[in-house]
Amino acid sequence: MALTSIVLRVELNHEQITFGEVASIIGKAGGDITSIDVIRSSKGLSVRDITVDIAESAESKVVEAVNGQQGIKLINVSDRTFLVHLGGKINVNPNMPIRNRDDLSKVYTPGVAKVCTAIHQNPEKAFSLTIKRNTVAIITDGTAVLGLGDIGPFAAAPVMEGKAMLFKQLAGVDAFPICLDTTDTEEIVRTIKTISPIFGGINLEDISSPRCFEIEAKLGEQLDIPIFHDDQHGTAVVVVAGLLNALKVVGKRIGQVRIVVNGIGAAGVSICKMLLAAGVKRLVPVDREGAIVRGKTYEHPMWNWLAEQPQVEDTPGTLKDLLPGADVFIGVSRGGLLNARDIQTMAPDSIVFAMANPVPEIDPEEALPHVRVLGTGRSDYPNQINNVLVFPGIFRGVLDCRARCINEPMKLAAARAIASVVSESELNEVYIIPSIFNEQVVKKVRQSVIEAAILTGVARRIPPEFR
Repeated sequence: MALTSIVLRVELNHEQITFGEVASIIGKAGGDITSIDVIRSSKGLSVRDITVDIAESAESKVVEAVNGQQGIKLINVSDRTFLVHLGGKINVNPNMPIRNRDDLSKVYTPGVAKVCTAIHQNPEKAFSLTIKRNTVAIITDGTAVLGLGDIGPFAAAPVMEGKAMLFKQLAGVDAFPICLDTTDTEEIVRTIKTISPIFGGINLEDISSPRCFEIEAKLGEQLDIPIFHDDQHGTAVVVVAGLLNALKVVGKRIGQVRIVVNGIGAAGVSICKMLLAAGVKRLVPVDREGAIVRGKTYEHPMWNWLAEQPQVEDTPGTLKDLLPGADVFIGVSRGGLLNARDIQTMAPDSIVFAMANPVPEIDPEEALPHVRVLGTGRSDYPNQINNVLVFPGIFRGVLDCRARCINEPMKLAAARAIASVVSESELNEVYIIPSIFNEQVVKKVRQSVIEAAILTGVARRIPPEFR
């Protein structure tokens, strides 16, 4: 059930109604009052802001109940979520104030000229003398926004702003949202390449499949800074992190389990690739048209790659045909595909990650009695598989070591780092993934990513603590 919070500004005529009666009206309509602010008050009248938590589906019911009562004048209704977004959620601030002519001469003309000259003579100095050192571009075309689909670049902007806030708060990374008003693959690649000199990394976001694969691949060939499509790789990293811990809970080894992955789009392909890198020997990728079978030829280039892998099974069929006997189900597809009977056909001590949003592949309440470990993409159930655990720490690491790319060993190192945050004493069926606010997540991911970057030769700088 989706919840929201609204603020009702009401004028109360105390000769006709008491505040207790108002509270009762709101409660009966399904609202939960969380705060009351008196704006002004006189002998017979008062104006108050009443903050109410309410299910989105019941919002109009509360408003109608209040508006229809004698003695209450409804002045305004504000959605607190909209209020948070007024004017945007981020801004740009200087690192120092310009207080006098001397300051001005250093940060701008004439002093800035010698810094420009130094960078011209050695472009690598841009990493230390400009915001490139700590800045990431969050780039989207708005064609695949989570839970909303193709809503375009303007409507996608609030998501990108929110991500920029998380980058800064969790990892100290300055990130800027860039929403492109084009869906042309070549134009997107060309635009990103053109603006790249000021950024230390590129976070691709909410770009539809299969275009996202081509965009990322071409940028990886043309740029020497990390390109990270979070919907693919961020999801894959946190899935593998959760799986490593879930397998510990059920006492199974990653090389022995049979895993069914449903939804072989951007996230599904990346999950499959990371599972193989992590040591999975029995993999069943399934899409809407059925299983991707070893040895078969497909139009989708990434499906062809999967079909060439020896760990992929060669049995055709639908999801329900192939789920029986599976130890693990990972869903990145659409809601309502499975029921309890389907889950009961899985192997004992099954692990289910049903991550379709907002409606998982199986209703969590229906699945819970029949699985050992359940994970979803939702925050109202334990074990939320959330990309926020991944991208801040990965980019903190690659910026600090000035990595040229983010390769598979770095992603696998990030997954293991996230898993390690949950100690052996804490680990259980409902706690396999740490909170996004656990301060150890970014620290451990950063350290592991830098170590992997150094070992694989893609780090251009070795931070002092690694020397």
